[in-house]
Amino acid sequence: MSRSPHHDGSALYVPEQEPALGDTVDVFVRTPVDADVRQVHVRTTGDGEPRFAEAVVDRVDDGEVWWRAPVRVRNPVSNYRFLLTGRHGHRWLNAAGSVDHDVPDHGDFKLVSHAPPPAWARDAVIYQIFPDRFARSAEAKGRALPDWAIPCDWDTPVVGRGPETPHQFYGGDLDGITERLDHLDRLGVNTVYLTPIFPARSNHRYDAAGFDTVDPLLGGDAALARLADAVHARGWRLLGDITSNHTGDAHRWFTAAAGDVGAAERELYYFDDATGCYESWNGVTSLPKLNWGSAELRRRFATAPDSVLRRWLREPYGLDGWRVDVANMTGRRGADAYTHEVAALLRAVVAETRADGLLMAEHGHDHTGDLDRDGWHGTMNYVGFTDPLWSWLRQGEQPVPNFLGTPGGVRSRDAGSMLATLNAYRSLVSWRAYTHSWQLLGSHDSARIRTVVGDAARQEVAVGLLATMPGIPMIFAGDELGLTGANGEDSRTPMPWHRPETWDEGTFAAYRALLALRRSEPALRHGGLRWLHHDPDGLVFLRESPAGAVLVLARRATAAPLRLTGLRSGENLYGGAAALRPDPDGTVTLPGDGPTLQLWRLA
Repeated sequence: MSRSPHHDGSALYVPEQEPALGDTVDVFVRTPVDADVRQVHVRTTGDGEPRFAEAVVDRVDDGEVWWRAPVRVRNPVSNYRFLLTGRHGHRWLNAAGSVDHDVPDHGDFKLVSHAPPPAWARDAVIYQIFPDRFARSAEAKGRALPDWAIPCDWDTPVVGRGPETPHQFYGGDLDGITERLDHLDRLGVNTVYLTPIFPARSNHRYDAAGFDTVDPLLGGDAALARLADAVHARGWRLLGDITSNHTGDAHRWFTAAAGDVGAAERELYYFDDATGCYESWNGVTSLPKLNWGSAELRRRFATAPDSVLRRWLREPYGLDGWRVDVANMTGRRGADAYTHEVAALLRAVVAETRADGLLMAEHGHDHTGDLDRDGWHGTMNYVGFTDPLWSWLRQGEQPVPNFLGTPGGVRSRDAGSMLATLNAYRSLVSWRAYTHSWQLLGSHDSARIRTVVGDAARQEVAVGLLATMPGIPMIFAGDELGLTGANGEDSRTPMPWHRPETWDEGTFAAYRALLALRRSEPALRHGGLRWLHHDPDGLVFLRESPAGAVLVLARRATAAPLRLTGLRSGENLYGGAAALRPDPDGTVTLPGDGPTLQLWRLA
């Protein structure tokens, strides 16, 4: 086992997790007693100027020295790193790791004094529902369909690519979701996230025709109120999905703007008055792009008393927050760069409307420059979790398309490459932003995890990492049953409620057991992250908190048993392995079978 200096920003190392501007907080770093570390300094860069403060030894515990140093929260985001000095020179320790060369500040640890995310979010387990495909109530069958809809029986195969794809209509509705909440309860989730519920001209509804009502095809406003009441009665949370980057071309704002060059709505979009052309999302003309340089857009969308953002956060609906579609593109267009202004505006409005509201950004690629401000609380972490996990666990030679459509799709990589990617993105954001981002194995926009990994055993490893790593787990409805899908459209599979014989009961049991462990073990929800070992087919890490520590072993294939030193005895929590018992020489042996996911609670 690698026993190296460690700090990660969690409560074990930064006891004050919600510092205020001007506070001075203690931070801790641990070093092995036999390491070449004789002195430790913490370096901060308040107001852009480096300063050093000497750390003192706080305690020596279990073969490790705990050093304590003060950090002043001088700026809204305050950087710090450690200088470790020994007989053979000095090394830096920052969020990217320990190095013997000088490195830029952007990889430093960060203390953030902006108002924190709502307290409930850290214990959330998100369940994503695509309403058209989840469940339909008896009332859904009698509703008149619009001209764009291609009616489908619940067993009609989903067309994964083609002109009919966005128009296949299965008729799932909000009352159908309400009727199936017991399934979510058995699974162990506590937060329901709905993809868009506003009227549109597609089954995905990201082309909103209005934001003022719930789509009658879903049961209308009253059905949302009923669902919200049922969710909240269980002590759960309910999140909506809002498109801040664009509307649909049937939206009344856009039809007014397109029909009259003098309309007040004209400034809400990007029109070329000479040609009549307009900017749209990725050139898809049914999704005209919103112009956040418009004060009127900011008023209608956010700041007005009856704004889009506020309306659905209030009773009788009481949404607990929003996932923001295409947040990475919102406010960005050529020389226009309003993204951070918009994120801060939306967050302020959400907090003003309900203090415990969550604001989560969709971001398909590098999100690190958009977090740790006073905007998005976190992101959907595709690049820092989903893609690297896929690359390690994918099976076979069949191409697997990734979320962004990179040529060649998801490459097969070993655990070292996966770990390098995880750490690269984690090191560029604060611990707070990292742990409040959604970690996911897939979504309505991607292939399903079962298709990527190929079998139930590797899916169990994947969901084990989802349940045991830092961050907020997000599960796409149907993954827990072993449903498959080769791309985002193909994955929007109707839930097979009427065909329980097709459910993978073993996969459901694994999800349920691992989520229950996450609930019962504080270290899995609030602990730090310390990597102990990796080889091409295996990972070993610790989740450590003041309340205890959990050891996690994940393997994608069988390998030789692994011997590690420096670990205490431990009770097996998952995976069926024996308890950990150190040998007389202080080593423990971890099993080599695989694919496997195994956990131990350390003494």
